[in-house]
Amino acid sequence: MNKKRICFVAQFPPPIHGLSKAVETLYNSELNEEFDFEKIDIKDNSRIIQTLATILKSKADLFYFTISQSKGGNIRDLIILALLRLQHKECLIHLHGGYYRQLVDADMPSWQRKLNYRLIKGLTGAIVLGPSLRNIFEGMLPDDKIFVVPNCVDDQYLMSDEEFEEKANTLSERKVKHVLYLSNFIRSKGYPFVLEMARLEKERVEKGKENKFHFDFAGMFIANSEKEYFENYIRDNALEDFITYHGIVGGDTKRGLLKRCDVFVLPTRYPNEGQPISILEAMGNGMLIISTDHAGIPDIVKAGINGIVIPKNTDAEECFHMMLNQDEQTIMRVERTNRIQVTEMYSQSDYLKNMEMLFSTAIKGEQK
Repeated sequence: MNKKRICFVAQFPPPIHGLSKAVETLYNSELNEEFDFEKIDIKDNSRIIQTLATILKSKADLFYFTISQSKGGNIRDLIILALLRLQHKECLIHLHGGYYRQLVDADMPSWQRKLNYRLIKGLTGAIVLGPSLRNIFEGMLPDDKIFVVPNCVDDQYLMSDEEFEEKANTLSERKVKHVLYLSNFIRSKGYPFVLEMARLEKERVEKGKENKFHFDFAGMFIANSEKEYFENYIRDNALEDFITYHGIVGGDTKRGLLKRCDVFVLPTRYPNEGQPISILEAMGNGMLIISTDHAGIPDIVKAGINGIVIPKNTDAEECFHMMLNQDEQTIMRVERTNRIQVTEMYSQSDYLKNMEMLFSTAIKGEQK
């Protein structure tokens, strides 16, 4: 029997971010043995004519489409969805974020909003990252066409059981705990908040207290202004001994960083946020999580279980003292809980099984 063909209409790396990394993991997976994958990289909107031409030529049984959360990107998406509808093609969209419904209902002209409702209605289905994000497509699609597939931790970034046990058993020996911010440098992601926490640690040490935290940052600066802010803050507050910037990390460098750190901080209010893969990576590598009750994060981070969930009005000083007051027994318990959750619910194999099931059931005539 010939393999069913699936065309990925998506953003592929580079650059690497949550969406492109998830797409790459899926496209390069062993699902290639069951399906025949082809790809159309849509990160360059100036190539829309080539994209449409390639779609017209494709003989795919199913189009897997990662949609945008910007007005301009949405116009491109609407053109693609209209073309697929005219061709009577099966299309499964995947939303890697939490802003789409707000964009459609509040931030678009009426003609664009109406067109979104009309074209979404005819889809094979829509995938969201967590149960709390299902409401994004409520009223646009029937409930049985809204699917939940959480993100995952790639196998290469999940420490082994032996490595985890060594990390957990030596927690008390590490007098200085490493605190990690691993994300793109966007203000609303909260990196200035973490910088302020580092400043508070320096002030505490200057008062004669023992140094307890070192702050590790990694990720891409979205704009030069963000890099200038970051570097100026460190210089102006003399934080060179308390902060290390590791650049854009991957491979063994990223593995080592995840293995070394004990606390992960992502105080995000980023409007397009979905379910950050970096949080799952931190959980899988035995870290206490500090994050916000925002977007799809409450589906994976719960106060007292994963670590600390900070409300919208929490300032850096309050958050710093919450972290400071975590005893080692609590940290150890949370680290083990997070490790178990990831290995049982957010592994790469779980992600691929979920996607395999959706692909199979979405293709006409395929029953699995």
